[in-house]
Amino acid sequence: MPDPLPDLSRPEFPRSSRYDAGWMTGNQMGPNALWLLEWLCERLPLSAGMRVLDLGCGKAMTSVFLAKELGVDVHAVDLWMDPDHNWRRVVEAGVADRVCPMRAEAHALPFAAGYFDAVVSIDAYQYFGTDVLYLDYLARFLRPGGLLGVVVPGLARPLEGGVPSWLTEPQSNGKVFWEESCRCFLTAEAWRAKWEGCPAVTGVSVDLQPDGWRHWADFERAIAASGKGIFPSDAEALEKDAGRTIGFVRLIAERTGSAGENFYDPTLGLRAGAEG
Repeated sequence: MPDPLPDLSRPEFPRSSRYDAGWMTGNQMGPNALWLLEWLCERLPLSAGMRVLDLGCGKAMTSVFLAKELGVDVHAVDLWMDPDHNWRRVVEAGVADRVCPMRAEAHALPFAAGYFDAVVSIDAYQYFGTDVLYLDYLARFLRPGGLLGVVVPGLARPLEGGVPSWLTEPQSNGKVFWEESCRCFLTAEAWRAKWEGCPAVTGVSVDLQPDGWRHWADFERAIAASGKGIFPSDAEALEKDAGRTIGFVRLIAERTGSAGENFYDPTLGLRAGAEG
């Protein structure tokens, strides 16, 4: 039998603390997405009635939170998750009137330009947003003055000496924290350079979450205690690292009026006259 679920209430995250711990561990896909979203919303001024794109929403926990806590209307978009299953979770959460689950690929979003008031992405943007041109594309779906807020796992410092051994050696459970995909982890400074170089956004703000590693490790322990883990726990490696290398980066920006070319458009060659 799994141990009793640890208390997931945290003074840093008062809104998230009202949510059922079993629901959070049962719908997790990594770090605690509600904690990360609540931290983002401390600086991202969302208000009731806004149209919000939740990009990479996973099992729609963040979409439910946005609808319940902030009263916004959410398109809950994910590539990996079945929208039928997310719809069931949305209905059970009582926000069926505010959340529309969809499956879409981040480079082929099926929305009109300027449709959204805000775009939010929690623990997902690192998988598709490291391309220096991606922000130009994503910003197209925001109205001028619209808001963009992202939280991603990242680096507290550059890896000038390589990845530390405590992140590449197997933990006692055999799991190695640092996988090949972790090369998408960037420092706050590297993310700032990407976003400030984009003419489609302005007012870029980037910072590292205080004690982000500790929150991540705490949630890893909670998942293991619940018996609902998808993967072996990374808590041991995170606690050894103690924030020296791994943390969470928050990025916020506002849409300008600039509209660049969509280089992910498969008809671009035809429209440019290169084909036909």
